[in-house]
Formats: sequence, structure tokens, C-alpha cells
Amino acid sequence: MDNIFVLAIIGANVLFSLKGFNDSYFFRKYEFHVGSIRAGEQVRMISSAFLHVDFIHLAFNMFALYSFAPVITQTLGNFTFLLIYIGSLIFGSLLTMVFHSNDYGYRAVGASGAVTGIIYSAILLYPDMTIGIFGIIPVPAYIFGIGYLFYSIYGMRAKNDNIGHTAHFGGAIGGYVITLLKEPVLLQQNTLMVILLAIPIIILFVMAKQGKL
Repeated sequence: MDNIFVLAIIGANVLFSLKGFNDSYFFRKYEFHVGSIRAGEQVRMISSAFLHVDFIHLAFNMFALYSFAPVITQTLGNFTFLLIYIGSLIFGSLLTMVFHSNDYGYRAVGASGAVTGIIYSAILLYPDMTIGIFGIIPVPAYIFGIGYLFYSIYGMRAKNDNIGHTAHFGGAIGGYVITLLKEPVLLQQNTLMVILLAIPIIILFVMAKQGKL
């Protein structure tokens, strides 16, 4: 039986996003917008994670969540799953504010930050698992996770869409840190994977410090 918490989150994303697809005022009112957040509309830091650019964006995020969430719920339980999801969502929004605090016109939407946290957590727990890209191409999960963040770096530099690429990194950091705090034994059991998954995060901050983002 599918987990009710995972289905509830997917349902909320679908309903909120469909509303946004058909109501531009609703979309603009709840998207991530730095100027509005700095003016006091902090609810956007949460609500934007339930909006998506289009159906493909929504479907990709929800498919990823549906695929990886059971790893967390079955291994660490529902409470930890919710903690990682919500914590990664918040980490994603906070990092976005740090990177774009002076860009008052910056806008973004998507559950990618929270979902990336779930992906990173699952990979830390089971680094040897394989996922199917497009349901058919087998790829080691850690390659997918690392590649996803490098794609996010590209998206941050290109700045050619409304997807919250910066939130991907905040979410990854959230999932990474929360999982290791909950399961510190992974530092010994999966040392190599802990190091590998940290590499794109470190590269991000190096590039930011050098002004390349």
C-alpha cells in the first residue's frame, strides 16, 4: 500500500500546481519572489515549493519523489521522511535567499529543493541502488544525484527559466545534513559516498565565491 504521507504531498503539489497553471494571479501571488519576500511575504518561501512551471516540471518532480520517498519511509520512518522533506524545502528557500538577496526581481517555483533532499538522503542510505532514467536506462543512483546538481549549476548560470535551481542545492544540503545527523553511522559505513555527494556542493560554493554564478 502506498504511503499516505507521500501521496498527500504529491496531491498537494498537483492541486496547487494545476491551480497555478490556470490562474496567473494565484501563481504570481505564491511564487518565490525575492522582492515580495523581503517586503514581508515569507509564506512564498513555502508556497513556491508547491507550484511548478509546467506539467513536465511537475511530473518530473513528482515521479522522482514517488520513486525515492519509499526508501526513506521504509528505512527511517514517516516522521523522518517529513523532517527531511520539509527541512530540505526550507534549506532550499534559505539558500536561494542567500544567493539572490539583492536580486529583487528573482522568481522561482518548484518542489525540486525538497525532492533533491529526499534523493540525496536515499542515496546516502543505499548508494548501490540503481534507478531507471525515463524508466528504462539503468543508472547508479549516486551518478544521477551528482549529475542532477551539476545540471542545477548550469541552470543557475544560464538563468533562462523560472525553475528554482538554487533550491536544488539547498535541498541537497538539507537532505545530506539531516540524514547524517539521524544516521551518523553512515559516515563510517558509506564514507566514500558521503565524500562524493559533497563534491558538487563544495564546487557550488567555490564558484559562488569566485563570482561565477
